Amino acid sequence: MSTLENNVNDMEEVQDKNKEVQDKNKEVQTMPLTAKNIGTDYSYKHQLVWPNAIGFLTIHLLGLWGLKVLLTGGVGIKTILWTFFVMYIAAEGITTGAHRYFTHRTFKATPLCRAILLTLQTLAGQNSMFVWCRDHRLHHRYSDTDGDPHNCKRGFFFCHIGWLMHKKHPLVLELGRKIDMSDMQADWMVMFQKKYYLYLYFSLSVFIPTLIPVRYFGEHWLDSLLVCYFFRYVFSLNGTWLVNSAAHLYGTRPYDQNLQPVESWFVSFMTLGEGWHNYHHAFPWDYKAAELSTLINHSATFIQFLEKIGLAYDLKTASPEVVANRIIRTGDGSHYKLGNEEARAAVTAWGPLHPLNPTYTTTLKPPDATLKPDGLTIFHEDDVLKTNESNTSKTIDAARNAKHQIKLLSS
Repeated sequence: MSTLENNVNDMEEVQDKNKEVQDKNKEVQTMPLTAKNIGTDYSYKHQLVWPNAIGFLTIHLLGLWGLKVLLTGGVGIKTILWTFFVMYIAAEGITTGAHRYFTHRTFKATPLCRAILLTLQTLAGQNSMFVWCRDHRLHHRYSDTDGDPHNCKRGFFFCHIGWLMHKKHPLVLELGRKIDMSDMQADWMVMFQKKYYLYLYFSLSVFIPTLIPVRYFGEHWLDSLLVCYFFRYVFSLNGTWLVNSAAHLYGTRPYDQNLQPVESWFVSFMTLGEGWHNYHHAFPWDYKAAELSTLINHSATFIQFLEKIGLAYDLKTASPEVVANRIIRTGDGSHYKLGNEEARAAVTAWGPLHPLNPTYTTTLKPPDATLKPDGLTIFHEDDVLKTNESNTSKTIDAARNAKHQIKLLSS
């Protein structure tokens, strides 16, 4: 055999070896990282995605420009009212539509109601309904761990916006594949919106809101774009993100001190009632997403309105007895009725010590947020993944063996 043939054979062996190493790496990356518990690995460093970071920076700068135009009289009162009207109905598309209906199925909806909620969610521009709900179900299943797309244990910035600027943690990718989305896949409206999302988004969220003030209110197209799209979009995004950040970090835990999410008056005020987050994570199937429907909870009132006009029905809620039992059993003692004075007084804030202060928070130690692979509930009280611990251990052993093989192949 010639030297050339030997070199070719050697190169082929090296290529095969490299391919085998790559395959093993992919295999390891798709395996769970822990056998029994899922928490936060603080040694893991998320990789920044520069196009995303630059994109969000650009959108925020344009949003601030739009705010300047609005505050300095660059647009008329009709355009301002139009902007906040669009912002409101789009917010209901997220709070009532994406969150309380499509993600948690807290009530049933007629086809017309589903179509309306899908349209409003598209108007909000926060990704397709399918992707939004998948990420939020994963967030509830593995809240505030490395399996949570916006894990608050990595700090305010990360869980507010940073998670959208970084590559997903391997556990998010792996556990996300286990989230049951069969109900969404069976809904032709959801899948239609997913398939044509970009076209629908630019039409409903960008073009129409910008066109109305230009066509009917006499606005310049640039001013209308800056105020009716960029300002509105940035304001709405940050409102939604506050639920992921502030409502997990600053507040009290009257329903379950073992859950990281908190009760935040400020976030509820900013998001039509989404800030009663300790209750919501304790009882995610409750359409109110709160113990009370009357305290800063407009989305609960909106759902009740939908029920009254026949668009929503079978509203789910946790019974007072179940809620009271949970408060007594796992609450931090800060509940307004069933708590104690010592826990209620264990709060601090920068500035006025009032629940509407964004920094109002408990001084009690937050939970470690370490979960079993079964995870937490999404739809009802007994809704957890039924994992087989022995199978999980076998998977981890396989991962370790794969890593060992990679070392051997690389040597």
